[in-house]
Amino acid sequence: MGKKILIVDDARMMRLMLRNILEDAGYEVVGEAETGTEALIKFSLLKPDLTLLDIIIPEIEGNVVLGRVLKQNPDAKVLIISAVGQRLLVDKALKSGAAGYIVKPFNPEDVISEIKRILGE
Repeated sequence: MGKKILIVDDARMMRLMLRNILEDAGYEVVGEAETGTEALIKFSLLKPDLTLLDIIIPEIEGNVVLGRVLKQNPDAKVLIISAVGQRLLVDKALKSGAAGYIVKPFNPEDVISEIKRILGE
């Protein structure tokens, strides 16, 4: 299998869509999380090569999760997932150390292209 990826999104359908895109491209989805709390636990346990992180999630907001992930592992690669209209949150995430972002609804080719760029493939 390819690089290990953690998907964090509160929408089950979005996680399923991303899982399909990633697995079709040869990546290994090592885990999924619905909330910020769950994301932090799974990040610590699974040590993914890349984390796809929705910017708006329950319990702990995406930018806070990003900060904690990068504090835990400064080399962590995090790709932000956002919806149209969340530009200010995305800008804050990029300034805080996110490696990039993708916007819903996804174009599978764009998702894979951005992941390859971040992972240096």
